[in-house]
Amino acid sequence: MDTLNPLLVSSSAGLNMESRGGVWKNPTLICVPIMADSIAKMVVDMAKAKASSADLVEIRLDTLNSFNPYEDLKVLIKECPLPTLFTYRPVWEGGQYDGDEKERLDVLRLAMELGADYIDVELKVAHDFMKSIDGKKPEKLKVIVSSHNYQSTPSVEELGNLVARIQSTRADIVKIVTTALEITDVARIFQITVHSQVPIIGLVMGERGLISRILCAKFGGYLTFGTLEAGVVSAPGQPTINDLLNLYNFRQLGPDTKVYGVIGKPVGHSKSPMLYNEAFKSAGFNGVYVHLLVDDLSTFLQSYSSTDFAGFSCTIPHKEAAVKCCDEVDPIAKSIGAVNCIIRRQSDGKLFGYNTDYVGAISAIEDGLPARLNTSNTAGSPLAGKRFVVIGAGGAGKALAYGAKQKGARVVIANRTYERARELADIIGGDALSLADLACFHPEEGMILANTTSIGMQPNIDDTPIPKDALKYYSLVFDAIYTPKITRLLREAEESGATIVSGLEMFIGQAYEQFEQFTGLPAPKELFRKTVSKI
Repeated sequence: MDTLNPLLVSSSAGLNMESRGGVWKNPTLICVPIMADSIAKMVVDMAKAKASSADLVEIRLDTLNSFNPYEDLKVLIKECPLPTLFTYRPVWEGGQYDGDEKERLDVLRLAMELGADYIDVELKVAHDFMKSIDGKKPEKLKVIVSSHNYQSTPSVEELGNLVARIQSTRADIVKIVTTALEITDVARIFQITVHSQVPIIGLVMGERGLISRILCAKFGGYLTFGTLEAGVVSAPGQPTINDLLNLYNFRQLGPDTKVYGVIGKPVGHSKSPMLYNEAFKSAGFNGVYVHLLVDDLSTFLQSYSSTDFAGFSCTIPHKEAAVKCCDEVDPIAKSIGAVNCIIRRQSDGKLFGYNTDYVGAISAIEDGLPARLNTSNTAGSPLAGKRFVVIGAGGAGKALAYGAKQKGARVVIANRTYERARELADIIGGDALSLADLACFHPEEGMILANTTSIGMQPNIDDTPIPKDALKYYSLVFDAIYTPKITRLLREAEESGATIVSGLEMFIGQAYEQFEQFTGLPAPKELFRKTVSKI
């Protein structure tokens, strides 16, 4: 298996650049793709790109409905407030142009003559194209020779050979775009990028490839693409320029930036990057926090085994697998059987697992109870003696069951499969039932209910784990989901007269501790609350 261990430790190779104007930590450019169907709309979008702080624009000529090459190229070059990259992508390389090949290449040559700053030419035609402009190429023009693989990401050896083939065309800039079948595929592109002796654009398409578009600034990529609008992309998985600059603090990433992230499947809904990146920026901490869509936790941790990848938050469905993947596990996390925070020790790369879920969730539930029950915390936990029903027997379910038991609650585990519920109930000392039987379970009133499953999470917001008429037996209902903030379960619980506690409370509580584990700094609690209020 390809691992990054040898190279990421020295990711600063060849990047001894002074920060631009004392602000930028990397030379990687942000390019906005312009994909309008008319010249007028392209001109408008180019101005928007400038206003968004882009460094250049990629003008996708193949998206135009009608095109008069000489006149239109003159207008585009004259009106563009930024350096221009012209691409006329044919259907056979994933674009929209389906016309005569000679005419297509003539247009790129014309763009060059009229003053384009960059042109993109596909590897398949690059040798002939470069011959055709020999001796005519303006000094300022840079030719990007590109290769796109929409199926997979080749091996490091194959990628190295591909770079050599592109270099042999006398390209100014090498561009390789592949597709991520797993997030570990991106490691190979990082490896090629960091060792490249020539300017290189190495990007990986798809949600699993998102980190390639952010971390290229750390590993020395020539440019990345950021779109003006979410969803309007020239390749799958492109972030917006706004997210690159304001969510990921792209200009501040450098060779020494430590990488953190939330590991999950699904993971795109997570607001953790918003929370941690804002806090890193505020504390002046040199780190970036990203979404990590991981299929297999063990292979992920092996592939990204350098100390550059310094810490992770674990969410569904990897919390239990994380226990086995760590070199050492905190005794409480071991008792729970779930890890939601992994730290890579900088001295030797060893992985340490912790569980911060139970603290955040139990504190939030306790905070919701005294107001309702007029209970004083001086007499111990308001959970003591309460019947506490946990829906779900996964990592978060284990954490809540453990935490509630520690506080003296009488715990009941409800799970889709009764066997798993029974297994967890036996470990912590509680009762078990199947989720199907929960609707008829009401031995008393004033119980506490905690949903730790993904039932009701976006996009399935109409789902709920329990019928509304069963909620009248609960005095407090907690839902670990925070997207949406008020789930159907919480809405119906409130209508039934219960106090409700949102998953945002658990999210904030566990994040305090994780931030301190990641950085060694005190958590900026007020900033966390302020950031979360915007979610």
